[in-house]
Amino acid sequence: MDQKNVLRRSWMFVPGNRQRMIEKSLGVAVDAVMMDIEDGVAPAEKDTARKQIAACLDDVAARIKKDAKLRTPARFVRINAVGHERMRDDLAQVLRPGLEGLVVPKVDTPEQVKTVEQILDRQEPEVGLARGSVRLLVAIESPKGLFNAYAIASASPRVIGLLFGAEDFSREISLPLRREGEARDLIYARSTLVTAAACAHVQSVDGVWPDLQDTEGLKVFSLQSRRLGFSGMSLIHPAQVEVVNGAFTPAADEIDYAQKVLKAFDEARARGDGAVAFGGQLLDLPIVDRARQTLALAESLRARTS
Repeated sequence: MDQKNVLRRSWMFVPGNRQRMIEKSLGVAVDAVMMDIEDGVAPAEKDTARKQIAACLDDVAARIKKDAKLRTPARFVRINAVGHERMRDDLAQVLRPGLEGLVVPKVDTPEQVKTVEQILDRQEPEVGLARGSVRLLVAIESPKGLFNAYAIASASPRVIGLLFGAEDFSREISLPLRREGEARDLIYARSTLVTAAACAHVQSVDGVWPDLQDTEGLKVFSLQSRRLGFSGMSLIHPAQVEVVNGAFTPAADEIDYAQKVLKAFDEARARGDGAVAFGGQLLDLPIVDRARQTLALAESLRARTS
């Protein structure tokens, strides 16, 4: 399967300066890790983070060379902001075999994506990476970025998704410090990002649920994220992985309902019926297509974990 089209439900931030956390994260049942050199790492620790992430990527690349069937979460690195001197230092260290993608923070314009694209086009062959192999998850963290979200998502074929930076966005629009409910005050921004990502045919990844003690809040929030149309969610601790994966995985009753919808549709078409009804609901083609999408997603997730 083209790795650009692989759905990743859970994206976990891992501080790049915490070697033990990096090592442990590669054994967690999360779909992707985002080894961090940006906001999660103090300025004095950034060089340590670069070196430890580079060593981790080298180790994974060597292990994959010995065993092509080796599985780890997708390996992404969150670099510093485009245009900052730190970003170039980041890329000089982390662009190497073992890297699958970059998380590009605080993107406001498509030109910032193109800047990263140009650097990658030039440097990938120099470090032994196939041209175009490094994918981009682009973080939208400001009102300007949100209004440019579709153009940003469409700026490069390297872009696989948009990530909503909820905390920075909340600061930009002066929301209260304490988050209440299921982030209802951010529904407009989150829905707008989902729509922009869908227009560009890339994934949409919701922001984190910051309260590690509130598991019930995490469940409600992650389910709401899926119902808003997000394809995945970011998180900050391994204890959140199971809940997030569960929210974005079709449940048994969803799969059963989708199968019954397709069966009813196929039987009605075989009879030559013009209108197709199931359970008191008319089945038009968009509903049938969504049933097919549900079953395809369930099958792809089974294939990845078998």
